[in-house]
Amino acid sequence: MKKGITLTALAVSTVLAGSLQAAKAEEGEVERIEVTGSHIKRSDMEGPSPVQSISAADLAATGSTDLIGALQKLPVAGTGTFSTQGNSSDDTANGGSSVALRGLGASSTLVLINGRRVAVSPFAKDIETSFVDLNTIPVSAVKRVDVLKDGASATYGSDAVAGVINIILRNDIDGFEVAAKISDTSDGGGEEQNFTLLWGNSTSKGHHNFTLDYFKRGDIFYSDRDYTATADQTFRGGNNSLSSSGFPGSIEVVRSMLTDEQWERLPVVRTEDDGTQVRQTLFADEWGNDVCPADMIINEVCRYDYAPHMSLVPSTERVTFNYNGVQEIMDGVEGFAEFSAQHASTFIQGAGSPSFTELNMAGDNPNHPLADQPGHYLHGVDISMRRRTVDIGNRKKDVDSEYYRAVMGMRGQWQDWEWEFAYSAIRSSAVEKGFDGFPNKLRAQQAIDTGLWNPFEPSTNTQAGLDFFETTTTRYGSSTMQSLDGTISGELFEFGDGYVSAAFGFEHRYEKIEDNPDSQYIRGEIFGTEATQANGDRDNTAIFAEFSAPLLENLELQLALRHEDYSDFGNTTDPKVAFRWTPIDSVVVRGSWGTAFRAPSLVQLHLGRTDESPSVIDKERCKQTGDDADCSPTEYTAIVAGNKQLQPEESENFNLGVIWQATDTFSIGVDYWNYDQEDLIKKIGAQKLVDCCGTDPNLVVRAPNQGSTLGQILTINDTFVNIGGRETDGLDLDIEYLLNTSDMGEFRFNYNLTYTLNFEEQSLESDDAGNTSTVVEDLNGEYQHPKYRWTAGVDWSMDDFVANLSFNYVDKNLDLADSNGNKYEIDSWTTVDTSVSYVGYDKLTVTLGASNLLNEEAPLAPSESMGIDNKTHSALGRQAYLKFGYNTNLLN
Repeated sequence: MKKGITLTALAVSTVLAGSLQAAKAEEGEVERIEVTGSHIKRSDMEGPSPVQSISAADLAATGSTDLIGALQKLPVAGTGTFSTQGNSSDDTANGGSSVALRGLGASSTLVLINGRRVAVSPFAKDIETSFVDLNTIPVSAVKRVDVLKDGASATYGSDAVAGVINIILRNDIDGFEVAAKISDTSDGGGEEQNFTLLWGNSTSKGHHNFTLDYFKRGDIFYSDRDYTATADQTFRGGNNSLSSSGFPGSIEVVRSMLTDEQWERLPVVRTEDDGTQVRQTLFADEWGNDVCPADMIINEVCRYDYAPHMSLVPSTERVTFNYNGVQEIMDGVEGFAEFSAQHASTFIQGAGSPSFTELNMAGDNPNHPLADQPGHYLHGVDISMRRRTVDIGNRKKDVDSEYYRAVMGMRGQWQDWEWEFAYSAIRSSAVEKGFDGFPNKLRAQQAIDTGLWNPFEPSTNTQAGLDFFETTTTRYGSSTMQSLDGTISGELFEFGDGYVSAAFGFEHRYEKIEDNPDSQYIRGEIFGTEATQANGDRDNTAIFAEFSAPLLENLELQLALRHEDYSDFGNTTDPKVAFRWTPIDSVVVRGSWGTAFRAPSLVQLHLGRTDESPSVIDKERCKQTGDDADCSPTEYTAIVAGNKQLQPEESENFNLGVIWQATDTFSIGVDYWNYDQEDLIKKIGAQKLVDCCGTDPNLVVRAPNQGSTLGQILTINDTFVNIGGRETDGLDLDIEYLLNTSDMGEFRFNYNLTYTLNFEEQSLESDDAGNTSTVVEDLNGEYQHPKYRWTAGVDWSMDDFVANLSFNYVDKNLDLADSNGNKYEIDSWTTVDTSVSYVGYDKLTVTLGASNLLNEEAPLAPSESMGIDNKTHSALGRQAYLKFGYNTNLLN
């Protein structure tokens, strides 16, 4: 039988619903709503767990046209947050974006829409990270975003380790709204157009809301920013990260391809203490008519500046439709439905494909660069090469994606209990096509062998010769999820001054992911470009219970428990205990403790062989040779594969906070948070493997050693493992102040800070003797882990004007260590956003604003090829925008 959930299950829930008798709400009863972090409905929004609510107005004030632009500015968003900035021909999830709360990774942040799960993107980020793509949700369709800054696996299950982002869709339209927005950057590129149409109606029997959203953004190239226009960042005090795969390139000789006599002819670069002569094996192409430019020859290697040819931000076009409706079926019973559909297109460009010894040329080939120099030591020698296929152009990709989400359900009341059932079906698919600049390795080798293509004399090649080995590539991915869930909640019995409330529920979910590149990738015929392959599915069943008890008039206790059974690795049970105490009317003390887990993603379990091209410093060989190619970041081929033996990550977290409502206009909240994770699932990483295990041939494959000198790296074998743990803790501070003046309008001040006290993570390290051990690293303040972030702002309104001014601060942090172990300090970064709106026209609002008003450049990060950390800072620069909105909505 095919696994999955059919509409039969929904029909069963409908029959059960029909048998329940609805009870009318008493007139004047206070409305109870479900708050993010709990299945028990409450009469107030402030529960035992810390939740930050971001309204549609707050989102608009950031100036961002998409969700990620707004959410990545949150201080609680840390390492692992990513947008489309930095997408390239090597990226494995072009066009996607997501948020990582607390810096624990996007896979450890659960994203919900109206309280329900969403299917992950079909393409994993950086090969390993499964994530929900926030770009499938237009800002125009969002009523608010609730950020639960606490572990919540006892409530929502897997992935809710760091917290939850719950996106609440608009349901407040009675009439229509039309909005148009245009924006552009001061430094060029990234121009945006956004058009939105919202309409709907609302009656006592229900409401129906529709959204149609069009979004288009132009691309930005690294060459559009003067400080990222080259990979040679020495002019800023950074590294020279020019590629070692140049054009027309370098000759590389491999010991196994040479006879002893040929090897002995090679130049000696130095002699080891034991008398071993270390010979030169890399030679920049300086022979013939087409030679490597002199300024690109560094330490006998022909370099290439790929930066000017690469996308910094890809061009994107998205069309999205959303429906969100509720309709009364009978007295006390209503049906609800949600439907979303999106088509998106993304274009990415990268420099010509790099090759690292994938291609060879026989010593007797007529096109051999030393064929006419019989006295040269390379004459007649079989050679390999490091070169880029610039001759066939830059690599260009289109990614076309489709997204569909449907939810159907019913809710009602039976006696004093409220119930709800829903069926969800979600499908996200994408096709990535490489249509220019991609070489087929087998055909390229054939073209070399037959003389159809001469890689060392590009000017002599014919178009027919180039067309012979240029190819197109296709990668298809899909991610599907079906789920059936149900909850029932109400009051169990009277206890003290209140009632013990409870919620019981279940969820059954089936997930499947497919990520399949074409056969050329699978056979290893495409070099220099990453693509993943993963196929897997799973189903899981969960049951959960939650209780809320008023122990005292001013003390509430919350208990939650969830048990999950997975088809592919077993089961888990997670509890949570939380309390809310009000010692005096103006003070709330809250706290929580719980456990959480993250199941291995289907990608991490089922990833097939995948090649990537990381930049690595070969520190051990650098000590021996001192060569720039060993002592600076150099691209190598890394082979990554999944691991079906992975176990889930487990964690324990607690939170303790206090909120003081000092006056009606001033409040301050402080929360201490703590996470302790075990069995982290991590791709070890190419640099880590070279650092810890650079002499282990099972992990780092090298050319033969020359005496005591390590051979050059050929390939690095990487995979996913459960390794060690992570502990982090810190403080959140929230301050709000309202100031009403008689003649200057109303001012709302806010300040939000996340301060990380510790961020310790276990990793692999090796000593001088090559012994490997697990050590604890404190990453707080290290690369991509700034100690604190804050935002501060003021909103002002007076008569027909509304304005805001906000500041976004990211603390300094240390860069990755260079070959000498030194770490550069990456500067702190402050940006300013502002906007002014005029609301004096009937139904029309005009807004003028700017993000990064002062055009603050991203600070230098020397370890990055183009000198900026794309995941922590933005190179977009000043972005000015103009927006018009026409509103006939009767509900706001």
